[in-house]
Amino acid sequence: MAKYIIVGGVAGGATTAARLRRLDEHAEIIMFERGQNISYANCGLPYYIGGTIAERDKLLVQTPESFKARLNVDVRVLQEVTKINRQQKTVEVVNHQTKESYTEAYDKLVVSPGAEPVKPPISGINDPSIFTLRNVADTDKIKSFCDEQKPQRAVVIGAGFIGLEMAENLHKLGMNVTIVEMASQVMAPLDYEMAAEVHQHLKTKEVEFYLKDGVNSFTRSANHIAVQLQSGRQIETDMVILSIGVRPETQLIEEAGLELAENGGIKVNEYLQTEDESIYALGDAIAFPHPITGKYVNTYLAGPANKQGRIVADNLVMGNTRKYRGAIATAIAKVFDITAASTGLSAKALKREGIEYTSNIIHGSSHAGYYPGALPYTLKILFHPTTGKLYGAQMIGYKGIDKRIDLIATVLLNNGTIYDLQDIEHAYAPPYSSAKDPVNQAGYVAENIITGRMKNINWVEVSKLHGPQICLLDVRTPAEHALGHIEGSINIEVDKIRERLSEVPRDKKIIVYCGVGIRGYFACRILMQNGINEVYNLSGGYKTYEHTTCKQSNEDIFESSYIAKDDHIYRGKPETNPPIAAPLASHVKTIEVDACGLQCPGPVLKLKTEMAALKPGERLIQKASDPGFFKDVKSWCNMTGNKLVTLDSNEGIITAVIEKGGEAQPQQTNGTPVSVQLPKNKTMVVFSDDMDRALASLVIANGAASMGKQVTLFFTFWGLNIIKKTDKPKTEKDLMGKMFGKMMPENAGKLKLSKMNMMGMGALMMKKRMLSKRVDSIEDMIKTALDNDVRMIACQMSMDVMGVNAEELIDGVEIGGVATYLEEAEQSNLNLFI
Repeated sequence: MAKYIIVGGVAGGATTAARLRRLDEHAEIIMFERGQNISYANCGLPYYIGGTIAERDKLLVQTPESFKARLNVDVRVLQEVTKINRQQKTVEVVNHQTKESYTEAYDKLVVSPGAEPVKPPISGINDPSIFTLRNVADTDKIKSFCDEQKPQRAVVIGAGFIGLEMAENLHKLGMNVTIVEMASQVMAPLDYEMAAEVHQHLKTKEVEFYLKDGVNSFTRSANHIAVQLQSGRQIETDMVILSIGVRPETQLIEEAGLELAENGGIKVNEYLQTEDESIYALGDAIAFPHPITGKYVNTYLAGPANKQGRIVADNLVMGNTRKYRGAIATAIAKVFDITAASTGLSAKALKREGIEYTSNIIHGSSHAGYYPGALPYTLKILFHPTTGKLYGAQMIGYKGIDKRIDLIATVLLNNGTIYDLQDIEHAYAPPYSSAKDPVNQAGYVAENIITGRMKNINWVEVSKLHGPQICLLDVRTPAEHALGHIEGSINIEVDKIRERLSEVPRDKKIIVYCGVGIRGYFACRILMQNGINEVYNLSGGYKTYEHTTCKQSNEDIFESSYIAKDDHIYRGKPETNPPIAAPLASHVKTIEVDACGLQCPGPVLKLKTEMAALKPGERLIQKASDPGFFKDVKSWCNMTGNKLVTLDSNEGIITAVIEKGGEAQPQQTNGTPVSVQLPKNKTMVVFSDDMDRALASLVIANGAASMGKQVTLFFTFWGLNIIKKTDKPKTEKDLMGKMFGKMMPENAGKLKLSKMNMMGMGALMMKKRMLSKRVDSIEDMIKTALDNDVRMIACQMSMDVMGVNAEELIDGVEIGGVATYLEEAEQSNLNLFI
């Protein structure tokens, strides 16, 4: 009779034990678990904390008693294997309940130690209000803290899958949630442009998050924790969730002298056997060659661990007959209303491995657009540029993301190509898909790229292109172009491009873009078949470009929040007698419009048509599923003089309430027309970094702000130097960026006078004169301006040209383009260029 010992339960160990018993009724099977629980739904832990899973018992898949009753497995919880004696084929065990130690012999040993949360040596990290989440015991601590302490604020350190799931569930409990992430994006398996969609969605949920920032220390202060960030910011919170990552827990294996891979995981062969033929390993702790790169990797996922458990059991009982193929790390996560999924290798990983690849992004709907309820998705695939061998995919959307990523993963694991994506036969009916499923469509587009029918260019390449040899061609409608476009582009609608061919230059590289890429492809084919060969289509269209080039992080949104006596969180400053919102008059005409399923520009065009039939003061409620509508409706209302009353997003459906305005005749009071209110805002383009001109800009801005005017300063080119931080963080720059940085002033304190500077003496004299006359310094004027809600915008294009990074700018400065400034200028009766 064989005797098997299994170290560790949960997905890997418990699955191995169950399969072993089904294969060998007479074997002796002992499973050691140092914790209280042997088999639980660790992926469901965040949802129990948030209340989505109401009953704790539902997390427990099996108990020691149920395992014994059905499988006759000797389960020993709260007992830890502390040493493996390979020569004697024994393990030493400590019983944490009785404190006794003993030895147990084995014929075959299975180790599934899992992974442990990373907990770096940061000052204050052991505060009782700082938690990690890895098992049921951790969950119980967090749940008890939330139920008993009623925290109002939470900080999540790390924006991986678990970190974002915790952020969502704490947000669901009513907390103000702040995420801090050291990387430039959330969800590391995603490429930047895909993560950018997650960033924009988090903003709609009013989640505060800091990117490219880490934690220096935690400090306990009365009833809260002060989280000191590396950027110098300090966040006050009631609790902290550490979700920095995990690492293989291999101390037991290492002390037994078993070989580890370079990444720290337990090295196993294709049979999941260690270098000791009597010891097998599986789960989070093992390292196995990646099916694509061949390099040893860890896979921290429950699916592969369960599959490995079955393979190990088969090999233990029947000899080494089953081989493990490796995992391509197919993963999925719910982030509020959206779903993000990935499989295979990302562009980052392919570059790191030196693998030649190309990629493409498509946007579409979850099912046929004419059937109600269609919601948008974004799909990126990565493949070899000539053979079409598939390397990876990422998908974000609201419905059907799981089944699409599963289809692609199956092709990928079978060493398939983009042509296999075309051939997938899927179940089609209008409520579930389109005749050409997104997976098929991705394959078709990839074929066009490989065959040269379409030349592709991505957002990174476009953002770096400047100069007279480039022509950016926007083939959307003029209305779409007006709502936002890539700076410097010309607008020729795709349906009119044949009659306006003479306007397209033939001596330049033509970069074509539309909303999502489809109309761009049509335009490229028209141009290429009319003798214009240097034509490229922007992958993912303006939708992807806009998501990736706009501001990604969402800092300081809770700065003006306060907790009132009723323990609720409010925005703004406490008021003695807060106003009561007046109810909407019942006689106001309101119509409802459903634009769900329409892709850009459909929702805006429908809005324009429906609003034309309304009278001033009447309202329209429009629902749309295109995420771009959330931003577009704001700009459209600002440009057309209509009022955006409310804007909300829930489960992929955006709801906007708009009041018709702008066309009414002046109201009359006692027969006398009331004068029309003219714009009162003030805007300035700050082009210079001369000290005196900077002073003039800020004096005017603060003066106007003190009179209650809305002031916007648009800093461009040399003007960017005025709004740089005094203590700038170190940032990566190219050669030109470094050269510009050395030649330009470091910050506002280093500015020179335009005249009589005298090698800096003039500027020094001016500062002393200002001090004696009690005139604020430039730095103080900037602070005053921000305190008075003066809007400061840094020109994105100028930042790129001058090599200025966002991290170098003072807090409170926005990053935008000309369209952002012009929108403010439209509302202004004074526009200065300084």
